[in-house]
Amino acid sequence: MPLSLHINGASREVQSAPETPLLWVIRDELGLTGTKFGCGIAACGACTVHVDGQATRSCVMPVQVMAGRSVTTIEGLPAAAGLPEGEWHPLQRAWIEAQVPQCGYCQSGMLMAAAALLKATPQPTDADIDAAMTNICRCGTYPRVRRAIHAAAQAMTQREAA
Repeated sequence: MPLSLHINGASREVQSAPETPLLWVIRDELGLTGTKFGCGIAACGACTVHVDGQATRSCVMPVQVMAGRSVTTIEGLPAAAGLPEGEWHPLQRAWIEAQVPQCGYCQSGMLMAAAALLKATPQPTDADIDAAMTNICRCGTYPRVRRAIHAAAQAMTQREAA
């Protein structure tokens, strides 16, 4: 039975079984491959997306509970922030400037977790960042992640003031 989802601002109809994890619907059925599979038990955060604006680990979220809810993936992050098509989210720019990515595998999940943090706490402290960023990075770029989040917070504040 078809299920209607609201993904990255658009309604999409999917044919997946109701118990299929949202991650596999996003990747396999919708072709949005920015969201990654890491562990399958919601521990690593590589699969983090926003559900109604909240950072959510999609690998354990059955697609059937997404009816009537809004899902944003890494592909939709700039548009969700009200940015024009083709423009990067301030976090994406800060990530590159701080040279956060090494292998890059966990980065989309990290960015989604960071975006949810900045939405809830526009000027986070190091303690706020450490508490919110529970994603695992095998490359160990956590100090760079913290710097990038602070830089993005500053850029977003300056942008709102302009």
